[in-house]
Amino acid sequence: MHMRPIYIVLGVLLIIAGFALVREKGGPETSGIINATASMATTTLSITSPAFGQGGRIPSKYTCDGERTLSPALAFSGVPEGTKTLALIMDDPDVPKAVRPEGVFDHWALFNIPPTAAGIPEGGSLGVAGANGAGNNAYTGPCPPPQYEPSEHRYIFTLYALDAKLPLAAGVSKQDVLRAMEGHVIGKAELIGKYKRI
Repeated sequence: MHMRPIYIVLGVLLIIAGFALVREKGGPETSGIINATASMATTTLSITSPAFGQGGRIPSKYTCDGERTLSPALAFSGVPEGTKTLALIMDDPDVPKAVRPEGVFDHWALFNIPPTAAGIPEGGSLGVAGANGAGNNAYTGPCPPPQYEPSEHRYIFTLYALDAKLPLAAGVSKQDVLRAMEGHVIGKAELIGKYKRI
C-alpha cells in the first residue's frame, strides 16, 4: 500500500525527464522557429553610415559646427520582400524641455523613397522631403545646446520599409508621416549617432 505513492512520483519524474529531452533535442516546432529566424536574419532591414558607427560620434562636418545642411552618407540593406517604399526619419530625443516642451527635435523626414535605393549619398536626398523642426524640407544637422544637460545628444536615424506609397505631399510633418505609415510597416532599422559640442 505504501509503494503506490512512490510509483506515482517515479512516473511524474519520468514524464518531466522526457519533456526535458525533447526540448533539448528540439522537436519539429522548435526547429521551424529556429529556421524561420535564421532565414529572416538574411533579409533583416539595416541602415549604416560610412561616416560613423552605431552609437559613434557624428563628425562635426554634418553638424552646426560644420555644414549644417550636409547630411552624412547612409547605406540600406536587407529590404524585405513586398516593400513598396522606404521612409527615413532622423530626430533628437534629448532636447531639453526648456528649449522644446516635447523634448524632441526633428532633423530630417523623407518618404516614398524607392525600395531599390541602396542608400543616400553624402549631402543627397531621395523620395519626398517632409519638414524638419525648423520648418525646412531638408536635413538639418545636430546642434545640441551646450548650456543644457545632457550636453551630448543622440540622433536616431530610423529607416522604415512600407508596403504602400504614402499619399502625402512635400512639407508634411514627421507626425503626418508616422500617422500615414500606421499599418504599413513591414520592416524597421535604427542607426544612432551622438554629438556633443566642444
